[in-house]
Amino acid sequence: MRLDGRRESSNVDDRRGSGGFKLGGKGGLGIGMAIVIGLIAYCATGDLNQAVQVASSAGDMTSVVTGQNGQNGEYQPTAEEQELASFAKKVLASTEDVWTAEFQKMGKTYEPPTLVLFSGSVQSGCGGASASTGPFYCSADQSVYIDLSFFTSMKSSLGSDGDFAYAYVIAHEVGHHVQYLLGTLGKAHEQMSRLSQSEANKISVQLELQADNYAGVWAHHEQKMFGSLEDGDLEEALGTAQMIGDDYLQKKAQGYVVPESFNHGTSQQRMKWFKRGFTSGDIAQGNTFSYSYENL
Repeated sequence: MRLDGRRESSNVDDRRGSGGFKLGGKGGLGIGMAIVIGLIAYCATGDLNQAVQVASSAGDMTSVVTGQNGQNGEYQPTAEEQELASFAKKVLASTEDVWTAEFQKMGKTYEPPTLVLFSGSVQSGCGGASASTGPFYCSADQSVYIDLSFFTSMKSSLGSDGDFAYAYVIAHEVGHHVQYLLGTLGKAHEQMSRLSQSEANKISVQLELQADNYAGVWAHHEQKMFGSLEDGDLEEALGTAQMIGDDYLQKKAQGYVVPESFNHGTSQQRMKWFKRGFTSGDIAQGNTFSYSYENL
């Protein structure tokens, strides 16, 4: 992906090496067990808010900023980290350009999210999170959170590498912000709160696949505006979508799949909806909620 000479977004909060969080709690099963339960909930659902809520109910967990990051001395990013940070800022700037134009077509105003770069751990409006959480979007503060080490983990743990694969991850999280601005995210979360876990998971899948589609819509218009895509870029994104499908990850982790626990979609579904967005460039064709769950 060619981004040389492109602008970097100024909507960035760089907290690398300058903060963190600790977890404290009382009563119930105790904070140690609460953390474990919260981690299990996150692995099962991929929903940071839900993981925090589950852990809170188990051990009355609270998260507070401590100002400690567990590192000795002043944080010094490596040259690779700085390059990744610049890349992430340029991708964010691209999403701003694309979605500003797309919202104008709808007669709306696009308000970009803030990209929060952190190292190790962070306190968000949705609670505390660590690098192992992976990138996430928090609607409470309209921010996308990324520990850049995640991209290294993508390569080592999933075998997924390449700048456009990284861009897809960022664009997916920005897709959740688009859902927030359009009211889709809030309505879905409200509905999920009234359903059983298995039924709520189905709505989560619809949300995630729509975010994949919006990432594809962004890529379509990024290419149309700037011609930045290179040979193999689309394959990088599709390969990443395949490797983060619920079925692929569950099979990799435990040797079998539990379909009722899916909350992001299968590999085939994630590739399908990203590619649909990339091919059409039309946000109107990304309404996953107009399909029955079985036909996604």
